Amino acid sequence: MIDLIQKYVEAYGPSAYEDAIREMIIADVTPLADDVSVDALGNVIAKVKGKKNGQRVMLIAHMDEIGVMISHIDKNGFCRFMRIGGVNPQTLIGHRVRFTNGVMGVIGVDDPRSQRLPKYDDLFIDVGANSPEDCPVSIGDTAGFVRPMAQLNEHRIIAKSMDDRIGCVVLLETLKALKKPQNDVIFVFSVQEEVGTRGAGPAAFHTKPDVVIAVDVTATGDTPKGFPMDMDLGKGPAIKVRDGGMLADPRLVRLMRDQALAAELPYQMEILPFGTTDARATQVTRGGIPSGCLSIPCRYIHTPSEMIDLRDVQNGIALLTKVVSEKIELK
Repeated sequence: MIDLIQKYVEAYGPSAYEDAIREMIIADVTPLADDVSVDALGNVIAKVKGKKNGQRVMLIAHMDEIGVMISHIDKNGFCRFMRIGGVNPQTLIGHRVRFTNGVMGVIGVDDPRSQRLPKYDDLFIDVGANSPEDCPVSIGDTAGFVRPMAQLNEHRIIAKSMDDRIGCVVLLETLKALKKPQNDVIFVFSVQEEVGTRGAGPAAFHTKPDVVIAVDVTATGDTPKGFPMDMDLGKGPAIKVRDGGMLADPRLVRLMRDQALAAELPYQMEILPFGTTDARATQVTRGGIPSGCLSIPCRYIHTPSEMIDLRDVQNGIALLTKVVSEKIELK
């Protein structure tokens, strides 16, 4: 699984430019699923048929990542940019970016001596140009962050775009583990989550699931003077109760918790006061779809070095496989 994680997290794929990671996912899911398709927005939809009279269960993880887009090139060839998704300017100075055409650049700041925290207007991308004429990128070109994955010890790994490529890994490994599920299972690898959960709603509208479980990352409260949140790396995947955009269906919360207890799998209960996931969009699609989320605890979200614990991933795969393999009754 380590090789798969590295392949996915190092792949290029800012929102709306998911082509490279999408091709990887299609290649990996096609031998395992009964049907694989790509919709008009670019969502990958892989279906596995279950037994008769089961539910239609959608599992969804987004394959896009945060990034930047060129908005202006000055007379000396330096590029001003806008963010794609929740990019924090505090984390950017000195970081490298790669554009869709392969051009590399480094993010600089107007006044490196300033003691105040930078704003977007203070930052630029240096691609080695001297003028607009010899600049190898143009207005509207998009870039993602460049940072290799690193394994710190047996359990902890860091990389850019754990959000939410690690969710894509969980879905793929769950697909591998399924053996004659009770339910039809629809695996969706969605686009444009980071800019407003835009891919999830159309995917759910089209496939008409009875139940949706999103898989994404969540923040932790286990760093020095960190955010006061009962969430730790290594203590199990999290069953979402609420976040900044949705209240998870209580019946689905109970189902996932009961299945975790029955399988003696560690889990945590997630209450996240900010951010949201694709489940926010699926919950209000069509006449409403019972939706919840299984989260992988992650430190330093939306930075080029997001950290997860492999035990949480493995236990998340085990729990998700159990939930979708057995008969689902929401009560």
